[in-house]
Amino acid sequence: MHPTVQFIDLLAAAALLLWGLRLIRTGVMRAFGATLRLWISRGTRNRLLAALWGMLATLGLQSSTATAVITGSFAARGIVPAPMAQAVMLGANLGTALVAAILSVDLHWVASLCILAGVATFSVAQATRGRGIGRAVLGLGIMLLALRLMAEVTAPLQGSATVALVIAGLGEAPLIAAILAAGLAVASSSSLAVVLLVMILATAGVVGPEPALALVAGANVGGAVTPWLAVSAEGPAARRITLGNLAVRMVGAAAVLLLAEPLADLLATAIADPGLQVIVAHLGFSAVLLVVFLPLAGVLCRLMERLLPEPAESGRGAEYLDESLLDTPGMALAVAARETLRVGDIIGTMLERSRQALLQNDEVAALEVARLEPDVDLLTEAIKLYITRLSRAELDEADVARANEITSFAINLEHMGDIIENGIAEAALKKIRKRLAFSSEGAAELAEVHDRTIANLRLAQAVFLGRDADLARQLVESKVEIRRLEALSAERHLGRLRAGRPEAMETSTIHLDLLRDLKRLNAHVTSAAHPILTEIGALRESRMRKQVPPRRLGQPQGTKA
Repeated sequence: MHPTVQFIDLLAAAALLLWGLRLIRTGVMRAFGATLRLWISRGTRNRLLAALWGMLATLGLQSSTATAVITGSFAARGIVPAPMAQAVMLGANLGTALVAAILSVDLHWVASLCILAGVATFSVAQATRGRGIGRAVLGLGIMLLALRLMAEVTAPLQGSATVALVIAGLGEAPLIAAILAAGLAVASSSSLAVVLLVMILATAGVVGPEPALALVAGANVGGAVTPWLAVSAEGPAARRITLGNLAVRMVGAAAVLLLAEPLADLLATAIADPGLQVIVAHLGFSAVLLVVFLPLAGVLCRLMERLLPEPAESGRGAEYLDESLLDTPGMALAVAARETLRVGDIIGTMLERSRQALLQNDEVAALEVARLEPDVDLLTEAIKLYITRLSRAELDEADVARANEITSFAINLEHMGDIIENGIAEAALKKIRKRLAFSSEGAAELAEVHDRTIANLRLAQAVFLGRDADLARQLVESKVEIRRLEALSAERHLGRLRAGRPEAMETSTIHLDLLRDLKRLNAHVTSAAHPILTEIGALRESRMRKQVPPRRLGQPQGTKA
């Protein structure tokens, strides 16, 4: 066989292996994701139990990266203490090694059975859990099939002089071998796939014991880089957990490289099968690190805290909530109001980006809305806690009223953020991904209502800050105009449906849902005017008319009973 064809076949088998791994991870997460998260969050009472659950979760997910992402997110939210999270990661490393040992068993018929059962289960199942199980079983079959293909492809390489020369070079430069394996693990997002590839090459006699050890050590280091990158947006707490895991694996890899020759001799003496030597080395690597570093999890966490300290307050956190002002209610309320206006500015940006996504098919703008919404939740929570602490002081009636206004407006802004993210931005993504388009008239109507909403938000911020009664009346009157525009657009849209306009028919649900969401946004916006108009007696408690003489159901209006 031509070497180029062999290389392509090897890459294809490796790609199939990765695809099977992805199917297992996706299937298990969809079938048992919530349960796994619950187990991990509850199973951290002590370090041994946390390591056990980390190992079991990785056995199910076939990926320590997935376990690391879940654990990192829990650590970032304070659900799992840092030492317990490190214990979970140590257990996850051992879980990956156990998966490699299980997959190394040569059972050809299992691959065919898993593929057949997986396809049948996925095709027959209706529920998400059933389809997830089918996907996971299919992925297992594909992985086993890929391993068999890799073994067949690498068998002819045993007699290749070129390969022997390359491997000899790696044997003389174990550090280069480790870096190569680490790069492959990062590129493939899987240390498991690289270890299995090394096992296949060792079984074929292509890789000797010492280079195999260096490759296994490098694969373990590369497998810890991917989780560290994956949780980069989760905050410093999550990054500390994955960085600690990376540091642990680097220490282990350094020890392996220093002791490569005696370790290789020991493995060769104890185990005759070169492929099994690789699997045992992988298991031993993770097991030794677990035994050594599990008691040192607390020390490791403190070291990571020094390397990655909490950052200074940035744009994501509160900027104006000064704790030292809580003893002076007037100033404290002023800074709380300023922070609330900052939340309003973020909501304004979300509205502008959602409009851009909706009318210009800008997917990046829609994703930016999802990125900004957690900032709204974070700031609103900080404002509410700040006002709560302030309320414990002696406040006069005016200060209590202002504190309630600030809290109410902040909560309404938070609700607006949820509507923009889960309603408007989601509708924009749906429209973009399904390649839908509004009619020119429908787009113009939505743009007008959207622009009015943005303008009303700016007016609401002015009312909230200045408490001007005339502006408050203007804001409430704008709500009536929004209702008129919403009703008019809905009526015109239904007219386009009756006329059989294809654009209107394709986007009907999206158009009407957007009108409803924009109307809800304006209802939250006008809440800023209610305290002011209530205070001066300019706001009715109900829009219902005064009681009129009752008439029987079905009786024409204007006739006497």
